[in-house]
Amino acid sequence: MSDPHDTDAVRTALAEIASLLAPAHPAVAEEVLRAHDRPHDYVNAFEGRLADRGIDEPVDDLAWIALIDALDTRGLLAEFDWKEDAQEIWARLRKLESRPSVDPWVLFEAEETLLPTEEFLHACGRRYRETGAALAVLDIESDCYPVVGLRALRADELTALAARAGFPVQHLGTGRRGR
Repeated sequence: MSDPHDTDAVRTALAEIASLLAPAHPAVAEEVLRAHDRPHDYVNAFEGRLADRGIDEPVDDLAWIALIDALDTRGLLAEFDWKEDAQEIWARLRKLESRPSVDPWVLFEAEETLLPTEEFLHACGRRYRETGAALAVLDIESDCYPVVGLRALRADELTALAARAGFPVQHLGTGRRGR
C-alpha cells in the first residue's frame, strides 16, 4: 500500500479508479470511499459480502477489496479461481457490462481453450487487445483473478491510478504488471 500519510492522494486515486471502471455506477466510488474513510462502518455494512473473503474487521487493503466487490456486484468484474475452466471464463467475460462490442471469441484458436487458467486469461487479454479492449487483474495477492474490462487506450491510466493508490494491477496479454 502507498504512504499512509498521503491518504488524500490515495482517496483521490481510488475515486478515479472507480470512475474509470464504473462510469455509470457512482455507488461504486461511494462504497470504495466508505471503506477508505470509515473502514469499521464499511465492514459492518457489508459483513455478509466480506465474510466470503474471511474478513470480519478492517484490513489494509479494504478499499481495494471494496472496489472489487462493488464492481463484481454490478457485473463489471469477473473473479476467477486459479483452476477455472476456459468455457466458464468465456461465459463470465461475455456477461461483463464492459465487454467489447466486437466479440473477441471469434479470434480464438481451438487449442487456446485447453490452456491452464492463467495462460488462457493472458490469451483472452491478447484477443481483447485486438478489438481495442483490455483485460486487467485487480490483484489481491491471492490465488484468484479479479478481472475487469476497459478500453485499451485507458489501461495505462488504470495502472497509474492503481500505483498512486498503492495497489497492483496486471494487464492480461501484455506481460505488464503495475504497482
